[in-house]
Amino acid sequence: MTSRPEVRRGPGACLCRLVACGVFGGLLAALAALPLVGTAGLTVNNVARTLTDLPPSPRENPLPQRTVLLDRNGKRFAQFYTENRTVVTLAQVAPVMRDAIVAIEDSRFYEHAGLDIKGTLRALVTNTKAGEVRQGGSSLTQQLVKNILVENSESDTERAQARAPSIQRKINELRYALAMERKYSKAEILERYLNIAYFGAGAFGVEAAAQRFFSVPAARLTLPQAATLAGAVRTPYATDPSLDARRKERLRERRDIVLDRMAQLSYVTPARAEAAKRRPLAIRLKPEPGGCEGSVYPYFCLYVHRELLTNTAFGHTRAERERRLARGGIVLRTTLAPKAQRAAQRAIAARVGRKDTEVAAEAMIQPGTGRIRAMAASKRYGSNSGGGNTGNTGNNTAGTKGGPDTTYNLVADMAHGGGQGFQAGSTFKVFTLATALAQGWRFDQGFMTPGSFVPDSGFTDCRGRKVNDPRAEIFNASGEGKGGPQSLSTGTWKSVNIFYMMLEQRVGLCPVVTTARAMGIARADGTPLREVPTFTLGVNEMDPVTVAAAFAAFGARGRYCRPMAIVEIVERDGRRFKIPPSCSRAIERDVADAVNHLLAGVFTKGTMTGQSIGRPAAGKTGTNNGYTSAWFAGYTPDLAAAVSVGDIRGSYRYPLTDVEIGDEYFGAVQGASLPGPIWVSSMSAALDGTRETRFHHPDMGRFGGGFTPGMEEALAREREEDGEGREGDRRRGARGDREDRDARGDRGARGDRGRRFREERTYREERRYREERRYRDNGAHRRYRAPRRGFR
Repeated sequence: MTSRPEVRRGPGACLCRLVACGVFGGLLAALAALPLVGTAGLTVNNVARTLTDLPPSPRENPLPQRTVLLDRNGKRFAQFYTENRTVVTLAQVAPVMRDAIVAIEDSRFYEHAGLDIKGTLRALVTNTKAGEVRQGGSSLTQQLVKNILVENSESDTERAQARAPSIQRKINELRYALAMERKYSKAEILERYLNIAYFGAGAFGVEAAAQRFFSVPAARLTLPQAATLAGAVRTPYATDPSLDARRKERLRERRDIVLDRMAQLSYVTPARAEAAKRRPLAIRLKPEPGGCEGSVYPYFCLYVHRELLTNTAFGHTRAERERRLARGGIVLRTTLAPKAQRAAQRAIAARVGRKDTEVAAEAMIQPGTGRIRAMAASKRYGSNSGGGNTGNTGNNTAGTKGGPDTTYNLVADMAHGGGQGFQAGSTFKVFTLATALAQGWRFDQGFMTPGSFVPDSGFTDCRGRKVNDPRAEIFNASGEGKGGPQSLSTGTWKSVNIFYMMLEQRVGLCPVVTTARAMGIARADGTPLREVPTFTLGVNEMDPVTVAAAFAAFGARGRYCRPMAIVEIVERDGRRFKIPPSCSRAIERDVADAVNHLLAGVFTKGTMTGQSIGRPAAGKTGTNNGYTSAWFAGYTPDLAAAVSVGDIRGSYRYPLTDVEIGDEYFGAVQGASLPGPIWVSSMSAALDGTRETRFHHPDMGRFGGGFTPGMEEALAREREEDGEGREGDRRRGARGDREDRDARGDRGARGDRGRRFREERTYREERRYREERRYRDNGAHRRYRAPRRGFR
C-alpha cells in the first residue's frame, strides 16, 4: 500500500472545517485528555482567541546535529554531538516509515489542520479502555511544536515549562500548531517531525535511529523496522533496547501495535502485518560514539575539539564557538594522515607499554604548512575506573600510581587539553645554533671550554634584566667536567653543554629567546618562557606538537607555520570554507640551510650515530638534568616529528633511571636510547613510498671554515689515541690467537684468529658506543654550591 495522498488546504478552508466540527467542544475534549491541574479561567472567549489571534509559528533554530571529523583521505574518524542526529529530507525516508509514524501517532494527519478532534476523542477512549497510552492524543503538528519549544529552551526552567501538563501549555501548543499548518505543507511538517523526534538509545531523528537500531539508512527501512521505530517514539525511554531485556520486549509489543494499526488503516494487508509480527526484532545496535574517547585517533580528535573552542577563526567569542560546536551539523576536513598516524602509534606501542607509568608521545607535522599529520601516545585516552592518575599533572604530583588510561592530551599543550609537558632538554640548543649562524658564526668557529661553567655574568633577558646565576655550576652531559676546544660543529654533534652555555652568553640570551619565539616556542602551560641562562639547555616544559612545529620550520628553510589540524569546514548548508596556513618567516633561508647541515651530522657524527631512516634527515637529541625526561626532534624537508618520554606521575619525582619500559631495562633513558628509535621507526614507516627530498646545500662562502684555538692539536691527539687503541687491539688479538693456537694446534689458526679478532673488536666497539651514548647525550647536568629549591 502507498501513503495516502496529501490534501493541501488554505487557511479559510481549515477554519471552516474546524467550525463545522464543533471547535469549542472538540477543544475542551482535547484538553480533557490531559492530566489537568484545573480549569479556572478557561472561557469560551479564551478558546475563541485560539482561532482568531494566532501567533507566528515558533522560532526554529537549526537542530543539533553531529559534527564529523574526516582525515585527509575523507574517512570519518570522530564525531561530536550533543544530540546524535543527521537531518534528512522526506525523500530520504522510506515510505513505509512515513506510513508507520502517521498510523500510530496521527492517523488523520492528512485530513486535519493541526487539531484532530476526532482523533483526540478516539485516543481518549482507546487509552482509557487499555489502561495505558496506546494511541496519541496530540496531532503530529502539536508534537512537533512541543519538540521545537523544548529544543529552543535555554534553561532547565524553560524546558520544564515546555513539558508541563497544563492547560495553558496545551493551548499554546495548539495555537502554534495552527500557525504551522498555515505556513507549511503536510510533507514539510512530517519531515520536520521525523528529524526532531527522539527514538531512544541516544538517537534523535529517524536517520540516526535507523542507523543506531538497525545499521541501515532511513531510506532502506523495512516494514518491521519502520514499525519498531514508530512504536518507540511514544515512550522512547520505556522501550530503549540498549538498557535491558524488559524494555526490549516492550519495544517488540509496541512494534506489533503499530503493525496492527497499519493493517487497520489499510497501509498494509493483514497478512503482511501478521508476517511482520512473527519476525524477531533483529535489533543490531550500532555504536555511535561521540567525543574523543570513542575515536580511533583520540589525541588528534581532542586537539581539533579544543581548537574549535579556542581559535577565533571559528567564532569571535568562546560562547559563540561553544554554541556552534553544540549545534554541530558541520563537517571538518582535517590534516590527519592515517599512514603517519599508524606509523607513530606502532612505533610507540612497540617500545612503551600502555600500563607503564613512563609515557611516550609523538607529533608529526608537515614543514611549510604546519599541518599536523599524526598525534600518538603510549596511553589510551579515556577515564580510569580504578582512580589512578589520569595524566601528567606536573612535577609536583603526589600520585604514586599511574593508570592505564589518561584524560590528558599527552601530545599537546594545555590549551589543547594537555598537561604541563616535559622539559625539552638540549633540543633547545638549535635556537642558540640558529642565532649564532645568523650573527655570522662559521661551522668550524669555536673556543676553548673549561671543565665547568658558572653563569655569573653576561646573561640579560628580553626585558633588559640581568639574570645571571652565580650559584649554578654547569657540567657536560657525562658529568666528568672535561673541557677542551669545541667548534660550532663538534659542540652540536656532541651536544656539549658548556660550549652551548658559553655560546649563548656570547650571542646573547635575548636573541636566542627571540629566535625560539619566532619559531613558535611557548611553554605547554601557557605561562611566559623562563628566560634564564640555562634556556639553551631546555629548562622550559614543552609539548611534542610545539617542538615538532619549530623543527619543521628548519625543514621548510626557515618558514614557521602555526600547527593546524583543520583545513576545511563544510557547513550544514553545503558552504565550504578553506582554512589557510598561518606562516611567517622565522629565520633566513641560508641560516636554515646551515642549521640543517649541522643537524644532519647528528646522525653521522653525533649522538644519533648508527641510527638512520635511509634518507637525508636532521635532528637533535634532548636529555634533561637527572634524566627527568628525554626527547628527540628531527625532520626531513617533507615531515618533522618530535618524541618525548617522561613519567606521567611527575618527572622530577620519578626520573628515568633504573626503569623497565616495555620489555627493556634502562639504567638511564637518553634522547638517543628511546625517543630516538621511536622517531626513526615512525618516520621510516610514515615516509615509506614518498620521494626523497634533499636539503639545500649551505652557503659555504658564508658559513664554511672558521677557527677554533687548540682544535688541530685536539684532533691530532684523538687520532693518536685511536691509533694506539687499534694497535693494542691488534696485540691483544695476536696474543689470544697464539694462546688459542697452542691449545688447539695450528690448523685453521689464521681463520680463527681473524674471526676472533673481529668478534672482540665488535664487542669493544659496542661497549664503547653504549658508554659514550650513556654520557654524551645532551642533558643539562648541574651541580649547585648551595642548596636551592627545585633543583637536584
